[in-house]
Amino acid sequence: MNEKSPLRTLVLIWLGWFLVLYGFQSLVTARLALARPDHAVSWSEYETLPSSNKGKIYLLEPFLNRQVAWDSEYYVGIAVGGYADPEAGQVVNPATGLPVIKNYSFFPLYPYLMRGLAYPLSVLGLNPIATASLAGVVITLVGTLAGMVALWHLTQEHFGEDSAFRAVFYLLIFPTGFFLAQVYTEGLFIGLSFWCLLMIKRHQWVWATVLAVFAAWTRAHGAALALPLAVAWLAQFDWKSNPLKQIDRQKVLTALAVLLPLGAYLIWRNSVLGLGWAELQEFYFGRGLMTIQRSIGSWKENFFYARYMSEEGQVYFGIEILAILVATVSAVWLLRRDPAVALYSLAVILLSVFSGSAQSMARYMLIAPATFIVLGAWGATRAFDRTWTLASCLLMGMSAMLYSFDFWVG
Repeated sequence: MNEKSPLRTLVLIWLGWFLVLYGFQSLVTARLALARPDHAVSWSEYETLPSSNKGKIYLLEPFLNRQVAWDSEYYVGIAVGGYADPEAGQVVNPATGLPVIKNYSFFPLYPYLMRGLAYPLSVLGLNPIATASLAGVVITLVGTLAGMVALWHLTQEHFGEDSAFRAVFYLLIFPTGFFLAQVYTEGLFIGLSFWCLLMIKRHQWVWATVLAVFAAWTRAHGAALALPLAVAWLAQFDWKSNPLKQIDRQKVLTALAVLLPLGAYLIWRNSVLGLGWAELQEFYFGRGLMTIQRSIGSWKENFFYARYMSEEGQVYFGIEILAILVATVSAVWLLRRDPAVALYSLAVILLSVFSGSAQSMARYMLIAPATFIVLGAWGATRAFDRTWTLASCLLMGMSAMLYSFDFWVG
């Protein structure tokens, strides 16, 4: 196979995928009307009524409306009006009695890139909300394509080209793979984080560090890229002899690369934006860093709700658990072959599962690369390949349909 053909094939797969997906979202909303409200989780009943989006101007714009739902509102809102946008929703902190704008719950890089791209796109004559939505979709899709290319190389290194193409395809058709084409951060994040992992393997420390820093400003999981950077740094030493005698200028400089993603996260975390994020995560979204006790309580509460009160909840949480199990088994299976990628994937899983809220797990598993690398290898078995492809496509189709109707899918 010549050098350019993998990229050409990946671009064509990406192009066909998002065109078919967008076509499906358009067709299914024209063909069906779902009964409201949605009972996937305990609170979704109150957020999926016919009037639930009333007044939410960033969710009512007709242009690309099927690609904008839930958290998309805040990304578009920040891009158009900034974090202190008066049109943004507010909640009152019960501890202080003061209102807090919900925009502060979201990391800055993605909406700021949307704002930047909206300037040249404004020549199209769209209104500001439509322009920001288009910018968000473009950034997401470009990030997804970049992530696909990096994932192909990460997989090909261990399992060959056929497995690499399967890994990329399995990423796109994962039950929550449609998020990689919506106004959400997953597409941008895998573009940054998967390329960071690839640069680490190629010992391109500067590029790996820059990408890790940008990833840390895209979502909290980006700080975990310090782990594969640390693994690569430690791999520079010959541990059969005294490591202290092996320290030189290069190793000191590359040690800084290990710390920079954490440093970037902490700089943001202690900024005005980060302090607002932490406040909202604590009292409104119920999330935090490895809040194990709260997480266990949330999982118990949601399992009780799904088992005794909602058949829709059983389906929703069944997909959540399936995604976690597949990601965990894959990461453990990959440990001996690729410890850096496997450990990073395990970190993503642990940070997600113990974030304090037992929701959105299947979406979070999209950013754990070991899942798709290992699935791509297992897909060499034809029976597995056909079965997984069918199951994944059907589940993604169902979830993409629900998302297009503003139902809760994570």
